[in-house]
Formats: sequence, structure tokens, C-alpha cells
Amino acid sequence: MLRRTSRYRRGGRRAFTLLEILLVVGLLALLASFAIPALVSSGERAKIDMARAAVGPNGPLAQAINLYKFHTNSYPKEMKDLISKPSDDEVAEKWHGPYLEDASGLKDPWGHDYEYNGEGKHNEGKFDLWSRGPDGKDASEDDIKNWKDDR
Repeated sequence: MLRRTSRYRRGGRRAFTLLEILLVVGLLALLASFAIPALVSSGERAKIDMARAAVGPNGPLAQAINLYKFHTNSYPKEMKDLISKPSDDEVAEKWHGPYLEDASGLKDPWGHDYEYNGEGKHNEGKFDLWSRGPDGKDASEDDIKNWKDDR
């Protein structure tokens, strides 16, 4: 047994001590505690940017709504009118949709339906379009809207 130990020492082979292993694991945990929240917050930031782009004046939803109005001379009563013909015969005759590929375009990045008001309570003569934001609650601080707040 003595020979075996001495042979390993002479060859330069040495195992890691428990203290060294614990130190490396601790450092990795410390690095992860900084990296993981940064990654999560950047993912949430990307979702907010996607929702902001969708409801913005040049976003796909706003463009679909404006094209619907161009064809029918009125804003859609409901968002689903962008995908399927409205029940009103006069409007359905002028409808040249679908204006969006499928219903997934009507959901925000958090899986909630985009909110819509064709009468433009905040945008007079136009339409209001918004996402309830990350918390999913309407009329809260994190809503993403196509109008400026009066606050």
C-alpha cells in the first residue's frame, strides 16, 4: 500500500479536497444567483417590447384594424372580426379578410386576449388597443396601451 501511494504522488496526481470542491460549488451558486434573475428579467422585457410593438401604430394588430376600417368603412366591433366575417351582412359584403392569419395574433405574450374598444374612449375618432400586461389585470400600472396616459 505504501508503494501505491508514493507512486501516485510522484506522478503528480492529486485528488481535489472536499474544501476545494465546496469552494467551487459555492462560487458557481453565487454566479447563478446573479445570472438567473438577469435572464428572467430580460425575457420579461422582451415580452413587454413585443406587446408594445403589437399595439403600436405600426404594429400588426393596429394595421389589421386600420385595413378592416379601410375596407368596411367602420372599425371592427370585436377583435374576432379580423379573422372571420362579421355577422352584419352589410359589413360582411365589404369584408376582404382575414386580416390576421389566426387567433393566436389576438393574444398578448402572456396568453391573454388583447383588449379593444372600437369607439376610441382614449383615442377620439380612432380605436383603443391594449394589453393587460404581465400581471393580467386590466387598468393596472403595467398595462401596455396605444394612448398616452393623462397622469
